[in-house]
Amino acid sequence: MSLVKTLPLLLGLSAALGSVSAWALPNDNEQPIRIQANEAQLDDKQGVATYKGDVIITQGSMKITGNTVTITRNPAGEIDVVTSVGNLAYFEQLQKATDPKPVQAYAVTIQYHAPQNRIVLIDKAKVINDGNTTEGEKIVYDTVKQVANAGRANGSQVTAPRPRIDMVIQPKKKTDPQKAQ
Repeated sequence: MSLVKTLPLLLGLSAALGSVSAWALPNDNEQPIRIQANEAQLDDKQGVATYKGDVIITQGSMKITGNTVTITRNPAGEIDVVTSVGNLAYFEQLQKATDPKPVQAYAVTIQYHAPQNRIVLIDKAKVINDGNTTEGEKIVYDTVKQVANAGRANGSQVTAPRPRIDMVIQPKKKTDPQKAQ
């Protein structure tokens, strides 16, 4: 498929991936997007691009991996949903340039709903942020409000049912007055 036909899709993907601003470095959305996969199928008429086989998508500090990544666009050509499926699909992104530890997310299915600025992790969902962890069947994160909800994946078949959420919250590190001097 020619670059002219795929360019609108890639530009739309850039807008979608770059707008995960709550988890992103300020200039991540200005970085080039690199997509690596064993196969790619692009259907501009339907607004769907599917990448298969050890898919790796990077943009700045952001990385998404999965066995299959599907990107859908709405009729206006804007990104609607990016879905990564794997065993396990993976997402990471730095929050601050001064913090070398990225936010990491794992799940069988990771969906980014661009219009709602929402990331949904389904089945074996886990988020790791600065040593704190949240695990459950389903975790939904609003990237604008920076609000997470975790619970059961109602209506979804899950491979590892978890009737309860499991969280680990690390204690705040106290600064030693002598070390500060």
